[in-house]
Amino acid sequence: MKPASAKPPTLFAALASLFALSLTAQPLPLSSPGELGFSPERLERLHAHYQREVADGKRAGVITLIVRNGRIADWQAFGYRDLEAKLPMQKDTICRIYSMSKLITAVAALQLLEEGRFELDDPVAKYVPELKGLKVLKGGTADDPRLADPVRPLTIKHLLTHTSGMIYADSGDSPVHQIAKKAKLFEAATLKEFVERAARVPLLADPGETFNYGVSMDVLGYLVERVSGAPFDERLKKRIFDPLRMVDTTFEPPPGQRARVAKIYKIGAQGKLEFAPRDRLAFPSGGGGLYSTIGDYARFAQMLVNGGELDGVRLLGRKTVELMMVNHLNGLARQTLPWSEAEGFGLGGSVRIDLAKASALGSIGEFGWAGAATTLVRIDPKEKTVALMYAQHTPMDSRMYAEFLTLFYQALVE
Repeated sequence: MKPASAKPPTLFAALASLFALSLTAQPLPLSSPGELGFSPERLERLHAHYQREVADGKRAGVITLIVRNGRIADWQAFGYRDLEAKLPMQKDTICRIYSMSKLITAVAALQLLEEGRFELDDPVAKYVPELKGLKVLKGGTADDPRLADPVRPLTIKHLLTHTSGMIYADSGDSPVHQIAKKAKLFEAATLKEFVERAARVPLLADPGETFNYGVSMDVLGYLVERVSGAPFDERLKKRIFDPLRMVDTTFEPPPGQRARVAKIYKIGAQGKLEFAPRDRLAFPSGGGGLYSTIGDYARFAQMLVNGGELDGVRLLGRKTVELMMVNHLNGLARQTLPWSEAEGFGLGGSVRIDLAKASALGSIGEFGWAGAATTLVRIDPKEKTVALMYAQHTPMDSRMYAEFLTLFYQALVE
């Protein structure tokens, strides 16, 4: 029995709660594959592939979601989110998306661009004074580096395109990588402390010279925080997650959601899957800190397919999304990613620029990114599709990406 002082929920609150629940169950309208131009028989090839992967002990579990014209054509869950407890992978399982966080951070920055808060060619140090003394390594060793001032200022666009010269400590063994390892960037207690530690690591190359994958988007997250005047995680919630009703996307799942979080697995020494525990970050990492469901991310991706709008809510302008999805490496000596001659890089994600040099089916202009636990999103403006695959598997298995894209595109017949 309710206490006398308790008030019944308002009609608005009740409807809002029901709507949130419905989005968790169905993030976008459902349709049949045939109505959206997919062959149901060919989609069975995708289903059978992941069923085999799980049955053969290669993956603990996989979730796939395919959208066209804003409607779900196919949505499947295979295997387990927790092998030990035999808890099945489900459509609303929450996964660690790692570097798929970068696309969201890029959108947060581009929202500020649209507000006139900065220009892409503005020096980062104008907004992040911690980076005013940044140096470039020109030689020497980690213990005795030879440093110089950058030939040009580090800009916001350099962060968005990974042409900043910043790196990940575990991506090589140069003196810069050795210095970064000693700096222990990801042991920082706050986002500000992370940037302060990053400022002590020299750049691998002058800004604007080459693509070097690294901590640029984490630094961009701090810039968003400084320019907006709001904590980075709160800014994302207010300006992206709440408007898109991404109800399960957070940097740390709250207690009520943790039972739905998938474990991450690896192939152990005996050739069998084993749990691979991951450290929790103490700060909101714009480069790789988010958890999300595949349904939540489908809403975010569909917003980009739609040119910045979903369900009457506009997050970006159409021309901003267009700028986001073109190759911004086209002025460099190498205009493609170091590991793929088929893809350039836009603002926050990669873009397919050559079909013949790719190892998977796709479209020119196809855009997206992946995550360290083998998650993937590909957004195809030409075909009006979103294709998502979540497999909580480490280290990242890039072969799964090519397999998924080919299995997805081969089923598209109209």
